[in-house]
Amino acid sequence: MSPPRQAGLPQSMLLLFGSCLPVLGAVLLAPVLPRMQQHYAETPGATVLVPIALTLPALVVAMLAPFAGIIADRLGRKPLLLVAMLLYSVCGVLPLWLESLHAIVLSRAGIGLAEASIMTCCTTLIGDYYSGARRDRIIALQMVATSLSAAVFMAVGGAMGEIGWRTPFALYAVGLVFLPLMAKYLWEPVAQRAEVNVGEVPTKHFPWPALTPLYVLAVLAGLSLFIVPVQAGYLLILLHVDAPQQIGMTMGANQLGVLAGALGFRLLSGMPGRRQLLLAFVLAGAGGLLMAMAGNHAMVVVAVLINGMGLGLMLPTLITWIMSLVDFSQRGRAVGLFTATFFAGEFFSPLVVLAITQGVNSALPTALFVIATLQLLIALACLRLRSSKRVSHHASANS
Repeated sequence: MSPPRQAGLPQSMLLLFGSCLPVLGAVLLAPVLPRMQQHYAETPGATVLVPIALTLPALVVAMLAPFAGIIADRLGRKPLLLVAMLLYSVCGVLPLWLESLHAIVLSRAGIGLAEASIMTCCTTLIGDYYSGARRDRIIALQMVATSLSAAVFMAVGGAMGEIGWRTPFALYAVGLVFLPLMAKYLWEPVAQRAEVNVGEVPTKHFPWPALTPLYVLAVLAGLSLFIVPVQAGYLLILLHVDAPQQIGMTMGANQLGVLAGALGFRLLSGMPGRRQLLLAFVLAGAGGLLMAMAGNHAMVVVAVLINGMGLGLMLPTLITWIMSLVDFSQRGRAVGLFTATFFAGEFFSPLVVLAITQGVNSALPTALFVIATLQLLIALACLRLRSSKRVSHHASANS
């Protein structure tokens, strides 16, 4: 009998890269939206359709990721991932030639379908290939990689947008470069091997009672993650700061905080999950309160740094806890639901702020205060979460 295959650097790099692709879909178009809006100025409904082209993939991910998880469990992770990579590149580059704005929006829906499968399969395969401390390390690196890629993709998209608003869509072809590498170096995991390695006992029923509170927190995590990227610029305008360099510094401070929080997750691996989430939501809420009360640019920078630290700790804590509560046959479904709830939070984040402010920009500090207060209340509620024996064993094994 041949020894079980062990994942190494090639598998880690490919799965981390795949996890970054949904970030590409979210931020690549942001710098060229004004030019795209100008190009389709004569198209009826363009003022609505152009922003939808940016946000539609997140909504599709939120709607379809659970089904992607079910398919991954039943038909296999690797086949679904390869098909999704091909769909991602094809739909991604189509706007280079499409003239109809409605057709471009439809292609963006295809991007969302591909992203739902890619994100679900990559995260599920991380759970399949690794266990214990190695899994925690890769999950933390996944957060680091996606945070760094967001900044890189935003800069690249802006630079390519100087050539023309269609040019950034060419970057989606990168999926075709990595498709054969994934076909060669990734493999379909075997249930028995994964269960033995992780020490899991297959369960008959999906553990809804234990997972539901974590999915609710995932919605709040997604909502929180989009507060700074979407709202910080408007907040700085209220403080009479509108220089692109200063706004960029603020976004960079937030990403730096996210990186610090993700790296801190490994240092806190011996702490129970509910206490990690308590700390994460306290940091996010404290940063939000400072943003609401900020009177100058320097204070906003400090606030978004603290906020980012909470978010960087929050996400890997949630996903590793969710993975620890399910066995191999349920992992795709569990991860798919996490992906869906997280992206749903991202999609609704601007709408929640808009509902509080009623479209009045001067009311933004009030909205930030309300959301930060909610985060602090959620932090206290995290103490009531119950850690299963499997979670406690997992934590102690990594300390």
